Amino acid sequence: MAFNRDKDVELDSKEVLNDENNVLTIGIYQYDGGTPKVQIKREITKSDGERKFAKLGRLTLDEVEAVKEGLTWAHDSRWLAVSLDPH
Repeated sequence: MAFNRDKDVELDSKEVLNDENNVLTIGIYQYDGGTPKVQIKREITKSDGERKFAKLGRLTLDEVEAVKEGLTWAHDSRWLAVSLDPH
């Protein structure tokens, strides 16, 4: 089955780091009513000011701290709590 962007729903997101060239975002997504999942996204700012998706790759210590904070936020979110509850 091919990926259908229309079935991919962003439930919530949080920008955890934003400096002059780099934005890290933690998002909670659900595909076609399935289990909500966490996505970590990096965007870089090109010289013309436009944002462009980039591989997450290696992280600085500041980025690790920001992602850690964002993952805690995602873990504690109501979206993931629903999928983690076994009852």
